[in-house]
Amino acid sequence: MALEGREPRREDVTGLLSRWRAGDDRALEQLASVVYGELRHMANRYLRQERSGQTLQTYDLIHEAFLRLMGQRHVDWQNRAHFFGIAAQMMRRILTDHARRRAAVRHGGGMRLVLADEISEEPEDDVLAVDEALTELKELDEELARIVELRFFGGLQQDEIATVLGLSTATVGRRFRIAKAWLYRRLSGRG
Repeated sequence: MALEGREPRREDVTGLLSRWRAGDDRALEQLASVVYGELRHMANRYLRQERSGQTLQTYDLIHEAFLRLMGQRHVDWQNRAHFFGIAAQMMRRILTDHARRRAAVRHGGGMRLVLADEISEEPEDDVLAVDEALTELKELDEELARIVELRFFGGLQQDEIATVLGLSTATVGRRFRIAKAWLYRRLSGRG
């Protein structure tokens, strides 16, 4: 069995995903130990972007994401980058859902509209503002939003994003710069 937290090799993750999808439950246990370190790294990256006061812990985020990933048994996992891209999406959704629940409680059960130019001391407002901006970007250009998600939240490199999305590395780089500029304008209240 692989050691928990070791750096996953591309062929390990891809092979284990294929075996697990084919019905090998032992492959799931091995997969968990191979990807744990990378998932922990992703969760830490997400949580570092939050302001202090975040009540969701790294362990909780990792395990909730992993449980949701394991609910995706019949996904046609293409490779390691595809797996971690989906993991990034799930972590973002978990944080957004968590922030919405906290905001609802804080504001007497009703959701409050978070405006881009509003400065808040509450970390869940930041999560909601970023989620709102990414959702808006997705409506304008789904590919741009996906690139941002994979890069910022998934920690994937341009070549890995290119593989997942079937684009050239140069195209990913150009599209990522466009997306960053759009998000900056949107979140700074200029867009």
